[in-house]
Amino acid sequence: MDLRTQYPRSLKERLGPYVHLPRIIDKCRAKSAGTLGEYIYPCPLDARFLDFTGISGDDLLAAVKMRTDDEIIQWVLQHATPRTTQEIQDWNVMMLNRGPDSEEKWVFFREVRDSLDASRQDITAWADLLDLEEGRNVPQQR
Repeated sequence: MDLRTQYPRSLKERLGPYVHLPRIIDKCRAKSAGTLGEYIYPCPLDARFLDFTGISGDDLLAAVKMRTDDEIIQWVLQHATPRTTQEIQDWNVMMLNRGPDSEEKWVFFREVRDSLDASRQDITAWADLLDLEEGRNVPQQR
């Protein structure tokens, strides 16, 4: 994966029970290949996944190097902190709805959003902002 010329998968995409994991995999593959471009692994959103699963960024990076997506989800399920289905669902909802957590981050968020499309004041979550920035459709929210 060359993230200098293409986008990683959406944070909204799911692998196994987890949102965001496909995007992290894309970033890990690009980091290993030296093609991460302006992306960061692990970024603060990646750290949320790593903290929730109890997997280190280095361990996931190493695991991704040798595995397909199907093999990675099996590896993650074997190595992650055990969670109930409800805990994972709640974490997914939190990730999909998570917005900036400080005024400084809100200023940055609004600057990026408004530079992309100032009419999209409905966008308040990082997942939606990333999709907008990467050219994916983000339905209007009421």
